[in-house]
Amino acid sequence: MSFDLRNVPFSRYGSYLAFSHLATGPDVEEGLYLRTVHGGVANRILFRVEVLDGSMPIPFAEEAAPALLRLITPKGTVEICIAEPKVIRVRGKGVGLRLMRQPMPTREGWVYDTVTQAGDHRWSVNIRGAFRQYMLTSLHGRLVVDAPWGGLSNRYVQVDFLPDGEHGFECAIEEYRSSWEPRTYAEPFDACVQAVESQFAQWEAEQVCVPDELIKARRNAAYVNWSCVVAPEGLLHRPAMYMSKNWMDNVWSWDHCFNALALAEKNPALAWDQFMVIFDAQDEFGALPDYINDVESVWNFFKPPIHGWALKHMLERSQALNQDHLAEAYAPLCRWTNWWLHYRDTDGDGLPEYNHGNDSGWDNATIFAHGVPVEAPDLAAFLVYQMDVLSEIAGQLGHAVEAEQWRRRADDLLEKMLAAFWREDHFVARHARSHEAIPSDSLILYLPLLLGKRLPAAVIQHLITGLKDANRFLTDHGLATERPTSPYYQADGYWRGPIWAPSTMLLVDGLNAVGEREFARELSRRFCAMVARSGMAENFDALTGDGLRDRAYSWTSSVFLILANEYLGEGK
Repeated sequence: MSFDLRNVPFSRYGSYLAFSHLATGPDVEEGLYLRTVHGGVANRILFRVEVLDGSMPIPFAEEAAPALLRLITPKGTVEICIAEPKVIRVRGKGVGLRLMRQPMPTREGWVYDTVTQAGDHRWSVNIRGAFRQYMLTSLHGRLVVDAPWGGLSNRYVQVDFLPDGEHGFECAIEEYRSSWEPRTYAEPFDACVQAVESQFAQWEAEQVCVPDELIKARRNAAYVNWSCVVAPEGLLHRPAMYMSKNWMDNVWSWDHCFNALALAEKNPALAWDQFMVIFDAQDEFGALPDYINDVESVWNFFKPPIHGWALKHMLERSQALNQDHLAEAYAPLCRWTNWWLHYRDTDGDGLPEYNHGNDSGWDNATIFAHGVPVEAPDLAAFLVYQMDVLSEIAGQLGHAVEAEQWRRRADDLLEKMLAAFWREDHFVARHARSHEAIPSDSLILYLPLLLGKRLPAAVIQHLITGLKDANRFLTDHGLATERPTSPYYQADGYWRGPIWAPSTMLLVDGLNAVGEREFARELSRRFCAMVARSGMAENFDALTGDGLRDRAYSWTSSVFLILANEYLGEGK
């Protein structure tokens, strides 16, 4: 397989390093760059990567595969392999390689980039803004460094790895934090490539099966997910699948649920890590952060409580998850549920609120267009589902009294939800203080279908009718998040139009739960066909199916794998 570095970074499982082809922007000239995805970084660029003929940069073509990035010119080729999560191996013949860095200020405005010689063929680059240092070692060929001192930092850094006649050059780039342990990088370059190829092949083999016509897209999805994983470090106590290594390089606290689901059947241990990695950061009140990475967690916003839904489906998909897993998840899930009911119900009516669209995951959905806080039926539905799951888990763990309490609380919230939000043939959201209904044509109002047959039959039927109506949300590619004829609709409007993986997954599951298997399959077919054509984008133009925003997004690849496996193909 091959991929375009303008959309999909070249990285690997466990690494915080990535190569991307960046477009021209503020302080960035178009070209190939080595980047970091460590958190808390003001600018993720480490080095601009250039190919040299003698001492002059020359144009090159990029050819990227999971284990090997090739930079091709008529004069020769440079090959790059991320041999280990922190080690990049490079080999060139006929041409040289230049790493160029213009020092950039830290978040505090200081410039501290420092280059020091660490041996005859070795230099260390200390990049304060990246919180890391990089050891550059020449293994064969010549190493030339130009880095004039400016009093507080080097004014710029230019490192050239140049070929030694017909034998070319080889070098290594290693990330480290405080102290570099001397090593020789004795493993042959070709062996490094073969090892990474083998690791990816094993990962790919562990992905769920999909129909033959989606095999190529399955491989693309497998690469996105594999390459999005970073190693435990800092605030991340487990291997964590970032949403992307483009710029959405964090773990958001509902995105991770879809990644856990995609892994549950074939890789239950890693699936469990994805589910619990956010709960590792749970605070003393029971809240989960909006997102985390290795350096920071953000608490200004939150994400919807879909974790009970995700856990139930993980248990259905994996026989490896057992009572120990239930016991580990039960108390954190209880605290998370109670947090919403206690700290997000300012008017005390028993219906929790979103203080911002970000809290719903649908950041700018039109139910938030007229102010916040907002009481919304999707939030109540998620909590009803979650309390039902907690009731089941409590029963399995022998907590009979708690099981009954959770069941009663779920029934009570369901009753309040229907009374507050249902209007003849549709759900509404309302202002939390005035309880005035909010005009909106957002698909978010259909998410209570997730409750399946917990809803009254008439409610179910109206929701199904609305989703099937070709004049509302349904397009050739799936369900738009805002009705395309709405005055608020925008083709690239984030949650005001584009098709998203999570909304599709939740509604497909709800449709399946109420017996609409064929419609669920049709939505899955449209979504998977769109993804196969347009890639693993963050979201998609609802009318054209073109990919939008971050173009290598792991929840999209995860939902693709789930839907293609469970709803498409023979016998599905």
